[in-house]
Parts: sequence; C-alpha cells; structure tokens
Amino acid sequence: MGDLALAVVVLSGFVVALVAPTVTRHRHNAAGWLIALLPLALTLYFVAQLPRLARGEVLTFAAPWVAELGLAFSLRADGLGVLFALLISGIGTLIVIYAGGYLHGNPFLGRFYAWLLVFMASMLGVALADNLIVLFVFWELTSLSSYILIGFEHESASARAAALQAMLVTGAGGLAMLAGLLLLGQVSGSLELSALLTQGDALRASPLYPAALLLVLLGAFSKSAQFPFHFWLPNAMQAPTPVSAYLHSATMVKAGVYLLARLNPALGGTDLWLYAVGGIGAATMLLGGYLALTQTDLKRLLAYSTVSALGTLTMLIGLGTSLALKAMVVFVLAHALYKGALFLIAGAVDHATGTRDVTQLGGLARAMPITASAAVLAALAMAGVPPLFGFIAKELIYEVGLELGVWWISAIVASALFTVFIASTIALGVFFGQTRHTPKHAHEAPSSLWLGPVVLAGLSLLIGSAPELVSAILIAPTVAAISGKPVAVKLALWHGVTPALLLSLATVLVGIGLFFARDALRRLLAPLRWSGAEQTYALALDGLNALARGQTRVLQNGYLRRYLMTIVLATVGLTGAVLLNQPIWNQLSNLPWETIWQDARFYELGLAVLIVLATIAAVVSPSRLGAVAALGVVGYSISLIFLAFGAPDLAMTQFTIESLSVLLFVLVFYHLPRFTRLSTSRARVRDAVIAALAGGLMTLFVLLAVGVQFQPSISDYFLENALPLAHGRNVVNVILVDFRGLDTLGEITVLGIAALGAYALLKLRREKIE
Repeated sequence: MGDLALAVVVLSGFVVALVAPTVTRHRHNAAGWLIALLPLALTLYFVAQLPRLARGEVLTFAAPWVAELGLAFSLRADGLGVLFALLISGIGTLIVIYAGGYLHGNPFLGRFYAWLLVFMASMLGVALADNLIVLFVFWELTSLSSYILIGFEHESASARAAALQAMLVTGAGGLAMLAGLLLLGQVSGSLELSALLTQGDALRASPLYPAALLLVLLGAFSKSAQFPFHFWLPNAMQAPTPVSAYLHSATMVKAGVYLLARLNPALGGTDLWLYAVGGIGAATMLLGGYLALTQTDLKRLLAYSTVSALGTLTMLIGLGTSLALKAMVVFVLAHALYKGALFLIAGAVDHATGTRDVTQLGGLARAMPITASAAVLAALAMAGVPPLFGFIAKELIYEVGLELGVWWISAIVASALFTVFIASTIALGVFFGQTRHTPKHAHEAPSSLWLGPVVLAGLSLLIGSAPELVSAILIAPTVAAISGKPVAVKLALWHGVTPALLLSLATVLVGIGLFFARDALRRLLAPLRWSGAEQTYALALDGLNALARGQTRVLQNGYLRRYLMTIVLATVGLTGAVLLNQPIWNQLSNLPWETIWQDARFYELGLAVLIVLATIAAVVSPSRLGAVAALGVVGYSISLIFLAFGAPDLAMTQFTIESLSVLLFVLVFYHLPRFTRLSTSRARVRDAVIAALAGGLMTLFVLLAVGVQFQPSISDYFLENALPLAHGRNVVNVILVDFRGLDTLGEITVLGIAALGAYALLKLRREKIE
C-alpha cells in the first residue's frame, strides 16, 4: 500500500472542487482565502518531505486498479516529482487568492475555483504518477480542465477558439503519447515508471525505440508548446490572468518538460534523443524569443518568452550532460518564480489601468509602488542579475553552452538577449519613464493581487542570496532523479570573474540597449513576423471541418432509406471481405448436406418457398395492401415454423405480434401515398439487390455457424435446471424471466421509453390541436 497520505494529497483537490462553488456562494468575499487553505496545506506537506528526499528516500503508494491488465493506481514522489508538486501547490495557493481579487464579483467564480482545483489535482497526479496509464489519465484531465479554464469567458468567440485550439493540439499530442507509452510498456514488460526506468539499455536497443520515442515526443512537445506546436500558448492568453499565470507559466506547459526529464534515464543518451529533443528545444528557444520582440500586449509578450524558456529547458534535457541537467532543474525553479510573478503583475496592471498594451503604459511606479517593486525584482531575476536566483540559473546555462562549443553558446546568448529585452520592457517600459494616460485611473492593486508577485519575487531574492537553502534539500534529489544516479549539487552566487559572468554582463547591457531601440526594432521586424505553424493549423482545421461537412452531407442526409443502405452495404462489404479471405467454401462443403436434405420435411420446404415468394411479392408489389399482406404471409409462415419445431408458445406470440403489425400497417398505410409515387421500379430493384446481399450474408453466417461450436450447448442445462433452480416448467419462460432476466428487463425498459415517447408526441399533438 505505501504512504496513504500521498494518495490523499493527490485526490484532495478533486474532493474540494465539489464544494468550492458552495463555499464561494456563501463566503464570496473570503472564498479565495478559504479555498487557498488546501493548496497551502499541500505545500506544507511537500516541504515536510524534503529532508526525507535529501536522505535518498522515496515516497510510494499503490492500490489495485485493473489487476488483470497489470494496472495499479500507483504514485511515487522522488525529487523530481516533489519539485513539481511544490510548484503546483505553492504557486496554486497564491493563484487561488489572486483569483478572488481579480474575478471579484464574477457570477461564475465558484465554477472557476472548481475547475482550477481539478487542474491542480490533475497536475499533481501527472507529477506523482508511477503508472503510465495513470499518468496518461491525469495528463488528459489537465487538457480537459485547461480547456474549460481558457474558455472561461465563454461569451467571447476568441476565448472559445483559443480553448479549442489548445484542446486539439494538446489532446492530439496526448493520444500519440499514449501509443508511445504503451510501446514502452510492451518493450519493458511493465507499465510502472519505476520499473521502466531501470530498463534503459533494453529500451534503447529495441527496434521499437525510435517509434516509441517519437510518439512520446509528440505528446511532450505539444504540451510544452515546442516548435511547431508553439502557437497555441500565446493564443491561450485569452484566458483570465490567474489561468495564464498558473497553467501557462508554472505548471501545465511544464508537463511536457517534466515527462522528458522523467524519461531521461530510460530514453536519453542516444543521437536521436540529442537531435530531436536538444535540436527542437534550441529552435523553440530562439523562435519564441524572436517572436516576442514585436509583441506589445503584456501577456502575449510573456507568453512568447515562456515559449523560449520552455525551449531552453527542453534543449538542456536533450543535451543530457550532468551540468545541463543541473542547469535545467535550477532554471525550472527560477523560471516558475519570476514568470509566475510577472504574469500576475500583468493582470494587476490590466486590472488597475484597463490596458495591457505596453505602448500605452509608463510611469506606473508612482501609482503602484508595491506592484512595481515586485515587478523590478522579477524582471531582474528574468534578466539574470545578481543576487536574484535567475542569475544563478543563467550562469549555469552559459556554462553548459561554453562547455559544448560556439554554436550552442551563440544560440543561448541570442536567447538571453531576447529575455533581457522582455524583462526591460516590463520593468522599465511599464513602471518607469513618462506617465501615460490609461483607460482607467491607475491605482495600487488590492492586497490579493500584489501578494503573489511579492512572495514569488521575494523567494527569488531569498534563494538567490542563499542558494544553499535549496541546493542539497531540493535541487540535488531532483537532478539525481533525472540522471538516474546520485549527484552532488553545490550552488553559489559568486564564482569569481568567469567567462560566463562576462557574457552575462554583456547580455544585460546589450539587451537594455535593444529595449531603448524598441520602436525601431519593432518596425524593422514587423514585416518578418512568422506564423507558418499557426496557418498550417488553421488550414488543417478548415480542411477537417470541410471533410466533416462533406461526410455529413453524404452520411447524415436526412433520408432513413439511405442510412439503412449505408449500414447494410458497409456491413456486407466489410464482413464479406473478411469472409472471402477465409476458407469458407471448404467449411461449407464439409457440412452434412445429404443429412440436411434427408431430414427436411415437405411442409418445411413448402414454408421456406412460401416465405421467399411472399418476400419477393412485398418488394415488387405496387399496392400498399398487397405489400402488407405479403409481409403478413412471411410472419405467419415463420409462426408455423415455430409450431412445427415444438415451440407453440413462441408461435402464439409471433401470431399475435404479426396480427397487430398487419393491422397497424393497414391503418397507417391507408393515409400514405402509393408506393409508385415514392419510388421507381429501378429504386425497388436496387433495394431488392441490397436486401438480397444482406440476406445472403446472414444465410452464409447461419450455414457457417452450423458447423462451428466453440462451447458445449447449454440447452441441456436449461432443461435440467429450469424446474429445480427457477421453479418453472415452461423452459422458455424461465429463460426469459430468470436465466436472462436482465436482458428481458432491458427490453422492457426500451419498450417503456418508446411508449413514453409516443405518449409525449400524442399529447403534444393534442395540445396543438386544442
């Protein structure tokens, strides 16, 4: 079983989500503070586990799920899982409080809290799952809940479109990932991550490795907005700011990064891993930073910088060296602190001024001093200025580039220039300089809106000034989990005058210079703005919709006869194609044909011929009553067959139903036009051919079934047990009401629903007449 508290921690968010709307309805003003107690408690729980992780312990929990398939609800908390769990729950605490102020007065705030908690719980499940299928279930729940949250302002067409885009891109990637995870499970012989991670050599040597890796990468890249799937993240900025700060900076978009880091011991270390993960990460890092240069909306500016940061993280995982993995873990924490703060600041600025356009903002430090202080600290961390924690992360990334050569360090420096430009735009452009007129009179945000940025920026300053607070207790266990072996980590703010320090200083100076030339830079780059991936998505979606409309016109055309024709022909074609590839003629030739003909009585053959002739008459008859009479002949003949084979009760039932059917057909058809007006002779011939094909297929099935018996007949069982077990002498009745009682109940239920529907239609017609 393991640590039950771990399961409670993961599932608690789903439970509290059920009561969040009620809490919000009764304690609207304090709802954010009350609901935030859950993620706060989770944060304290994970902090309390850090000493155990530092000692090399791992928390586990497992409970049977589908034992026949080898599935268990298993959880595992090591350094990597707890790092992400701390980000999810810690930042989640601040987001819940922030949302209470940002969405104050929104009638759907309770619903927002519910889905936010569902997302939080799902992300915790992703970070702590030890079973691949459990991980996938939580993964898809993050996509579903993010779809609702991005489209929270559902009356906005752009919000709905952004939510759909995020859902389609990440959902499709998730399905590809599932296929890859199943391949990994097949090769390793286990669906448990802890077991799979020990099979690295076998996985990398398997012929299925390339396919499994590429499928997993599709899921990770789409989730973490890697090229060419990067476009959905900036468009998701249609979501309310609490969603953007939580999902699109600190948690959801890092799920793909988490998956790559988690699978690094099993799948990393190959050329394919290096070029696919490292190469795509580097391309995304540069593209995201470049696209950010021309943005003027604060949230989109931060979104593109997040794309660039995610590319950096992916690149570091792909490079896979000990130093690269160490830099990756440090940057995950540093980025979550400063980017979460900056997103919250963007929302506070929008709330206070009524705009997020950086060309309309300036000099807000005088009106928003607390928010400005947090913004400056967060921007300094983003730019990599000491003593902020972002400086340590930046130094480590530079050391990785210098270790690998000129091309890698050039790409890293270029990305850093973009990052400094963005940080300067937010800190200097928005809060300093000339005060500009804004749609709303600028004022300091309420405490619920500045608390989060202050805490996150303050943590960045604290950890940057004293990195030993996290190096051994958090960073080292995380690097060990990614590397698959124990790793000693020692972080320091000052390493002397090094090439990395000089590069960092140069980057900051040049980046600030680019900021002061921002207007000319935007004019220069505006014609070069690239949106090829987004256009490809739009074309693909338009094509899919066109295909759906065309398919609907063909298959859902409103004509029942065409529906029946499509179903019958598809069944005959597909089934017939399968049968043609089987040795059916040998099976048919081996049937005891002589015995069958010898046992056939003359009246049985007469009834069979009568049924065939009556069927033909029903098809070709131009008369309504003639067709009904022919159908009656078919039904009554079948009743006689039942009677001939010793089933008088079944025969009586058939007689009764057939009589009612004929009567109803006569009454209804009397009010309908003649057949000759409904269909031509050619159409009736076509229908007859289709019916003959379906009948021929069923006849073939029956003949084949005569010679095949996988299990012993159960007729003797019914005969022997009808009286002693069910206390009935009529075996057919016993079967209907006892042995197959649930089937009969289902049939009765269907008839009851049909009767209610008919009654409702008749009542509605009577009301209209009245």
